[in-house]
Amino acid sequence: MADFFAFQWHILDDCDQRCKHCYIFSEENDKELITMKYEDMEIVLDNCLKFCRKTNRTPYFSITGGDPILHPDFWQLLEMLHEKEIHYSILGNPFHITDEVAKRLKSLSCRQYQLSLDGLRDTHDYFRKPGSFDITLDKIKTLQDAGVRASIMTTVSKTNIDEIPDLIEVVVENNAGLFSFARYCPTSLEKATQMTPEEYRNLLEKVWKKYNEYKDSKTFFTLKDHLWTLFLYEKGLYEIPENLNDDVVYDGCNCGNSHLTILPSGDIFACRRMDSKVGNALNESVYDIFMGDNMDEYRQFEKFEKCSRCELLRFCRGCPAVSYGTTHDMYSPDPQCWKEVL
Repeated sequence: MADFFAFQWHILDDCDQRCKHCYIFSEENDKELITMKYEDMEIVLDNCLKFCRKTNRTPYFSITGGDPILHPDFWQLLEMLHEKEIHYSILGNPFHITDEVAKRLKSLSCRQYQLSLDGLRDTHDYFRKPGSFDITLDKIKTLQDAGVRASIMTTVSKTNIDEIPDLIEVVVENNAGLFSFARYCPTSLEKATQMTPEEYRNLLEKVWKKYNEYKDSKTFFTLKDHLWTLFLYEKGLYEIPENLNDDVVYDGCNCGNSHLTILPSGDIFACRRMDSKVGNALNESVYDIFMGDNMDEYRQFEKFEKCSRCELLRFCRGCPAVSYGTTHDMYSPDPQCWKEVL
């Protein structure tokens, strides 16, 4: 099988939450909410599949929004993906998941439904809305019982960093299929609630112990943040492979490599977590966009101010979006990277 290429596809903006760290609503509460028409979704899908055939990649779609289940043609889109035998998962909210919805998702080959828990009850409900924490826990069981893996994603910031180890306990107790976390990406310079490198390194140490404690549980843990590579490297648990091609990037941030984000307008972003528009899937070839000059800006690894001087350049690179959110320069040093580089 060819390597996977990931498309994060936002089919609408509408949502029945107003999360404090949402890219759609955090800065532009009067933003016009866009819903992609079904005919345009057909165009986008065909465009993406042509790109994958041309590059010998296997497409994987993460269908999201807003809350994608609110799209009037949500089920029609899933039926199309199912008929074409395309791998996909859903990134959404818990509020519209019922036993019937979960069973229908399973029948249409939905592999995973990602829910969010951004801290323990009070903290999560502060970020999301009252009652969201308990509803999310309840829907983990609904999805898992139907055969759809319930994935829990957490956004880590200075606000909830101390709750993450206990949150892992909650996730394991509720038999979530998967747990992962990513760092909060500031939406504006004055609202950054940044963790120090030392605080973040200490968090990874605590979380690593929890992961090992529960390695035989029903929950699978992914090391989503690329600073995990640095963490494991320093602990002697990751080694740089020998006899590698110096011109090849092997791992780390997928921006510019194996990921694109598509918005309801058709606009394509190199990464949804930062201002990175590179084209539009409704009137341009996805292949031409990905191979074009705009995308090349995200593959100029020698421009990374700190990473370019690190032996882990081709395996880590931290998170350029967090760097961008902090300084408005994605090439600036990752604000949570603790490694000293000469």
